[in-house]
Parts: sequence; C-alpha cells; structure tokens
Amino acid sequence: MQPIVLINAVGLTPRLLEHAPRLKAVAAAGWVANMPEVLPAVTCTAQATLLTGELPNKHGVVANGWLFRDTNEVRFWQQCNRLIQAEPLYVTARKRAKERGLPFTSAKLFWWFNQGAAVDFSVTPKPHYAVDGNKAFGITGDPQQLSSDLVAKHGAFPFPQFWGPMAGAKSTEWIAAASATTLASKKPTLALVYLPHLDYDPQRFGPKGCDMRRCVKELDDACAPLLDAAKTAGAQVWVVSEYGHCDVTRPVYPNRLLRTVGLLEVRRGPFGEQLDLYGSRAFAVVDHQLAHVYVHDAEDVPRVRELLAPLPGVAKVLCGEERASIGLDHERSGEIILLSEPDAWFAYPFWLDDTVAPDYARAVAIHAKPGFDPCELFFDPKLRFPKLHAARRLAQKKLGFRMTMDVVPLDGAIVRGSHGLAATDPADRPILIGHGPNPGASVPMTAVKEMLLTALGLGR
Repeated sequence: MQPIVLINAVGLTPRLLEHAPRLKAVAAAGWVANMPEVLPAVTCTAQATLLTGELPNKHGVVANGWLFRDTNEVRFWQQCNRLIQAEPLYVTARKRAKERGLPFTSAKLFWWFNQGAAVDFSVTPKPHYAVDGNKAFGITGDPQQLSSDLVAKHGAFPFPQFWGPMAGAKSTEWIAAASATTLASKKPTLALVYLPHLDYDPQRFGPKGCDMRRCVKELDDACAPLLDAAKTAGAQVWVVSEYGHCDVTRPVYPNRLLRTVGLLEVRRGPFGEQLDLYGSRAFAVVDHQLAHVYVHDAEDVPRVRELLAPLPGVAKVLCGEERASIGLDHERSGEIILLSEPDAWFAYPFWLDDTVAPDYARAVAIHAKPGFDPCELFFDPKLRFPKLHAARRLAQKKLGFRMTMDVVPLDGAIVRGSHGLAATDPADRPILIGHGPNPGASVPMTAVKEMLLTALGLGR
C-alpha cells in the first residue's frame, strides 16, 4: 500500500497554483481539478465534508460554530471528533484495511476535530488554562510524547503566528517541518497535514489588496521539507483546499437589527454587555458570509425573516425546508439561514455603543465570542504603538496582574477579505491535486474520501 500525504493548503485555488512551483510540480505528476464549495465554505464544514464524503445535513458540521441546543451555548472551534456525525476517512480506511488483512496507520496533524480522532498519531494546538484565568500556549496530541518530541526538535509552536494580528508564515513553516519529522519517524500510511498560511493576508486585505504571489510562494516554500519527506517515504502527495477568498467592502450586522426591534436581549455587567441567549427571541451566529439565525419561538420565524431579508448586504434568506437546497437542513442549523452579497460579510457585534462592548471584543478570544471575528487579524489602528501596547500587557501578565490583551479593533470595515459562498469562477474554487485516473476538470468535495481510499488500495 503506497502511503498518501494529504496537504490541506487552505485558500489555494487553481488560479493561484501558478505561483507555487513545488505544488505545481506535484500537479504535473498527476492531475488538478477544482472542487465546488460546500456551504458554508468555511474550515470546519469543508474539512468534515472532505473527510466523510457527506454534506452538512449528514455530518452535522454546519459551520465553524453553532448553537449547542442542549446547553443553549454558542461554541466555536470545538476540537472533539465526536461532533462529526458521519464516518471519517481514517475510520473507513482502518476498517477496510483490517478486513483485507492489510497494515494501516494514520496521522492527523493540525486538521480540525483532532481530539479523540481514531488515528494513531495526532497533533493540534491546545493552550493550557489555569484556574485563575491564566493561559499558556501549547500543543497536544496522541501519543503525548509525540508533541513533546516535536517541540524539543522544532521549538515551541509559534501560537501568535497561528491566529491573531501577528498570524503569518511561521506557523505554517512549523507545521510543515513538524509533519515532515512525523512522516520520517512514524511512517503513517495516511497523513493529513493542515497548512493555514493563505488564510491570513487574503482575509485581512482581500485578494486584490495583498501580494498574493508572495503569499503563495511563502506557502510553497514552507512545503519543501514536507514534500522531501513524502518523497523519501515513497508517498503520493494529494492537495486539497477548503475555499478561495474574495474581496469584500462591507460588514453586515444582523444582531444589531434584531436588538433594535427588541428580539435580542443583553445582560449588562462589569465586563460589558453580554449576549443573553435565554432572554433573546432571535439571534444570529455569524460565520463569514453565512449566518445561522436561531429563533426561539416558531411563530416568530416569519417576522424575523421579513426583518432580515431587506437588510443591506443580505442576498438570500432560507427557512425550514428551503435550507435543504444548500445541504443545511440539520438540527444544528438556525431556523433561518442568511447568505450575504458577494462583497459583504456578517459581523457578530450585538452592542450599539462601543463603550459597553464586552471585554472579549477587543481581544483574540475565539472561544468566547458568539460568532466568528476576522477583526482579530488586526491590531487596532487607534493604538499608536500597538506592539508596544501588547508588550506592556504581556509584561503585566508575567508580573501576575490580571489584564486583557485589548488590541483588536471593533470596526468591521477594516476587513477586506472573506469566504463562505460559492465562487463565481471555477478558477477561484478550492483546488484538488491527485493521482491516478483523471476525474475531469471538476470534482465534488463529497467524492474526495472515496478517491483517497481507492488510491490507498482500499476502494469499494
């Protein structure tokens, strides 16, 4: 069985492949296709579709975050593999290999839904949280010794470069190098490697506002040790992406509209206003260019739809069975789903006055916010010396003082790139690079799982 290394090069599209000579060479040895997006075209949903071969209405990953109805909490960026409600690639591969008496091992390196995954080797970012609210960056995985060995060899994982105002190439370089080490030492049959570099500047500034040629080259350069390790292992290299980026000009604030008409409630307190999920009759959980609107009482759905449909920047409103048209007819989805105009994106703020914004709003706080916040990729331009301000806050933390790393801007107009909708041009869709029989110019994302199983010699 020839091993496979599956690289998830987030944001890579057929149009951008020209600027990645190493990955272009991989494509030249096989074939390249585009993949029509699943909706929403976001990380967790796309990864779950690639891994299971199912749409969100089957695998249940309806966005990067959603309302957990059993506890009435909005949670984003959960890592538990059990949240995927369909069988993933590595489970199917292990079963088929066992049935056929073949050896099989797998590694999941920085792909999402990492914890508890039925793989032999896993590594994922996971801070340490103290009871006093303190936090220390780190990684975890299974076996634990693997993470320790990788840190010993490559140094601490550069967490601030993975997400936040300083996010950049260093995190992708570390992941690629650590993955190369894992390939060499563990020799998995299937290795899933997540490389996020193209998710930063294209989202900050939009494809037209950043140096895409440079960004793609940085990704390609980071791949060098990983591709070398794959060659040494005799592995096929496959490449997937989750989405391409688009330019945007305006944020849309559905929660502010719901609040002004009395449908969304807040709790006021010492740390700013907090979204009251129990008192609110309707609220939007936003994720880039799609929003799930949860409506407590079914009788309010028509009214909420009528309110949100004319909101500037909203392109489409889907309710009930209409959600099946985009594969989001699932209990985790909102009663109403909003799709934005191509040049717009949905922002989570629910407060009407920045002086009472929740304390987490000005921080990188992906698990605290009831919606995705791309403003976390920026330092607040109102700070005259933002890095000095951040250093001062860090010094306070090290001295034992309680502090908030308040460096994130509140004005969504600063964001110029997004994703979440289907691309209008196939050249801007997610890329698929593979080997074997050429499947044609376009491949459904749901077909990738079985294609990989076939390439492993584990086809139906």
